[in-house]
Amino acid sequence: MTKLTFLTLIVLATSISFIFLETPPKSYYHTLFTSDSFSDNSSIANHLYTLTKRPHVAGSQPNADAAAYVLSIFTSCNIPSHLTSYDVALTYPVSRSLTLKSSEKTIKFGLFQEIYDGDPYAEVANEVLPTFHAYARSGTATGPVVYANYGCVEDYATLREMGVNVSNTVVLARYGKIYRGDIVHNAHAVGAIGVLIFTDKKDYGGKKWFPDDKWMPPSGVQVGSVYDGIGDPTTPGWPSTGECERLSDEEVDEGGNVPLIPSLPISWADGDAIIRTIGGKVANVDWQGGKDSPIYRVGPGPAIANLSYEGQQVISTIQNVIAVIEGEEEPDRFVILGNHRDAWTFGAVDPNSGTASLLEIAQRLEKLQKRGWRPRRTIILCNWDAEEYGLIGSTEWVEENREMLAARVVAYLNVDCAVQAGDFRASATPQLDELIIQAAQQVQDPDNSSQTIYQSWLASGNDTTVKLGRLGGSGSDYAAFVQHIGAPAVDMSFGQVYHSMYDDFVWMKKFGDPLFHRHVAVASIWGLVALRLADDEVLPFNYLSYAYELQESAEYLEAEISDKGISLVPLYASIEKLRKAATRIKNDIKALKAKRSRASVRELNDRLIMTERAFTDRDGLSSRTWYKHLIYAPAKHDDYGSNSFPGISDAIENAKNLNSSNSWHSVQHEVWRVAQAITQASLVLSGRLT
Repeated sequence: MTKLTFLTLIVLATSISFIFLETPPKSYYHTLFTSDSFSDNSSIANHLYTLTKRPHVAGSQPNADAAAYVLSIFTSCNIPSHLTSYDVALTYPVSRSLTLKSSEKTIKFGLFQEIYDGDPYAEVANEVLPTFHAYARSGTATGPVVYANYGCVEDYATLREMGVNVSNTVVLARYGKIYRGDIVHNAHAVGAIGVLIFTDKKDYGGKKWFPDDKWMPPSGVQVGSVYDGIGDPTTPGWPSTGECERLSDEEVDEGGNVPLIPSLPISWADGDAIIRTIGGKVANVDWQGGKDSPIYRVGPGPAIANLSYEGQQVISTIQNVIAVIEGEEEPDRFVILGNHRDAWTFGAVDPNSGTASLLEIAQRLEKLQKRGWRPRRTIILCNWDAEEYGLIGSTEWVEENREMLAARVVAYLNVDCAVQAGDFRASATPQLDELIIQAAQQVQDPDNSSQTIYQSWLASGNDTTVKLGRLGGSGSDYAAFVQHIGAPAVDMSFGQVYHSMYDDFVWMKKFGDPLFHRHVAVASIWGLVALRLADDEVLPFNYLSYAYELQESAEYLEAEISDKGISLVPLYASIEKLRKAATRIKNDIKALKAKRSRASVRELNDRLIMTERAFTDRDGLSSRTWYKHLIYAPAKHDDYGSNSFPGISDAIENAKNLNSSNSWHSVQHEVWRVAQAITQASLVLSGRLT
């Protein structure tokens, strides 16, 4: 008997046993939610097909049409739903050009993505925006080309050691290690006047490519934002509603989050052509391309690149779609599921594989409600807009509703690209680790029916336990929830055509998820985690995981600064307090089961919810005040990177540069700040005044 048949029999038997009972337990409905009778891969496929018929960048009419479709599905599921609009600053390309002049010839690059024979989207391909970087600086840069690997800070240190002067050059860097905005910022910091970013075949290509294989075609270009902030750049910290206050262009520039030099994304074919013209020293082995690539040299020159870009900034209306299933017993406690809708092109992977899964969840929840289920706590389904530009839709909503969300959010559950390629992966704030693992143990692996997702996840890591990532980066819409208001959060996906014109329904149907079973599995885990958080009488949080994670991070930090005279005694002491409080609350939960009351359950759950908030500081990070979380925030030179103790890390970097007693004193101050926040968290978790 297969695992699936066994589960179906359990559901059937359980249903019969409840014929004479008024209300089945919540666990009965949770089992139903993941059963075959509730999932519908054909419906998911239809949602994805409908959402990806046309390119739908933020601020466009096709994206507004997509919002209307999402709203219609939520409404058809009898879930009260509405649109929440914001007027935000978005940029679009007006013109761009790139030429490369050598002693032998001049190359004028076309900068377009080719339409392949038989492309069913050929008629609407002209609606795809010309390849560009959102918020890129308008201007022209002319100079010799320097190859800078992935454009990391360490790569420029290597160039200095090689004697390469980057000043007044056009940098050529490849995607793959850090956020593209930081590639541009890092180049400007060392004196470059322009940046070209290419998708190296080594990282994104194969022997064959789309439409014959899953890999990026030679003309494929990864577009995206180069804005280093979060939310509308003109309204940092407050919502872009109505006639709100806005920063001037000069004030936005002074904020340091928008690039000050022009940049362009280019294909691996164009990148390869430029690489072949670069002379100078041979790059290190780990800087080289694939087997059939030319030898990568660092330059500068001798060929001269001329990069020109003109963009236009406009105030555009964006729309979040919000659906609310009100909780029966605790309507003022919110479990929020979120995914964004806007895409740079067709968006079959990013983000509408997640959107289709979110709509599948809405339809399953409607089926549960028809069977008599009502959530204990309120469930909110959110479909964000303008994520691609800088997490704008979710951030404006969080900023507008900051105080209510800070008081009421149980957790935020994010899925961006539900299905790409590879195995299941998840990142979370540590108190949710155990819950995610439990959910993964209850859902069948879509690629191997003989095991669960947890079993395949475990096998993929070649370890005895699965390792979850953390949410310090700003790669998706969880950022405002975790890093600004301090809400527990999760981000999950099944993780090559990222942000290119070829991210369409054909790619998904041929290579990503032909039977849409992966979409079904993501919806099952995502929804099951939400149901546990919405329905469990006592919230399934485990703060011992958090204490162990902090201990590990502290030990790593100690190894980094052991010879600098910095004391981590207060940090270790605060972590021990959190560990004791986490142990104590587990005992409180056991005692509660023996003698419980609604008030005592509510009080204990409040402690579990508000402990995460205690890791925030109203003043934020010293040089990045929007980020309030002292445990998790993006790395300073990589928005996609995740730093534990980001304030301490920032201070260490500054101290290493200045190497003064005051700068190292600032590191010690940041250690105290983090220790105080962890101590506050332990007090909240224990529920006892000093």
